Amino acid sequence: MGLTYGYDIHLRPGNVSRVLAGLGALAPPDARVPPLDVTLPDGERIVLPFTSGFGSEPVDRSAGGTFELETSLMFDADDALRAYAATGGPAPGADGRVRVGYVYATVRFVSFLHPGYASVELWAATSGMSRLFARSPSVRRTFTDLTAACGGVCCLFDTGDGGPEEVCWLGGAATRTTVPGPRFPDRRALVATWPDPGR
Repeated sequence: MGLTYGYDIHLRPGNVSRVLAGLGALAPPDARVPPLDVTLPDGERIVLPFTSGFGSEPVDRSAGGTFELETSLMFDADDALRAYAATGGPAPGADGRVRVGYVYATVRFVSFLHPGYASVELWAATSGMSRLFARSPSVRRTFTDLTAACGGVCCLFDTGDGGPEEVCWLGGAATRTTVPGPRFPDRRALVATWPDPGR
């Protein structure tokens, strides 16, 4: 079985539209998919340059729940991204960015870690992309910056194999610690540091 690494952003449900808009801003400018119309639980509608279920039928999550997106995202080139592109991916563009996709996104309006929070899980489609996610400072910075921009409370790097997760963003600042680890013996200890989602 291949590697499945990803970044998990945890945020208040009302901020899901902000993280989706942020992902849309990272899409390639020449994205060739029909616009995807998504309705969120508060009735807000957002149009995204991605697919869901590899199609472009409108997604209605006005009642909450979960949905999937297939995304293609642009990252500022670094050594890891240039090496990835050299193995057969798209070459860096004139703007110095590298296109990576598919990056799968699972949007949950009730996070596994806290029922008062939502989550957006961004995970690699292949083992090679998983290694890129682990090695690239640019990928990490992009997802932590996205967490900050959308008011996210926490960003985790997850290897999907039950091993320790790495906390990348917490309490309004970038960090680098593991769960379990000396600071957080388990996920419950991590979540205990999150503010009340109703505030």
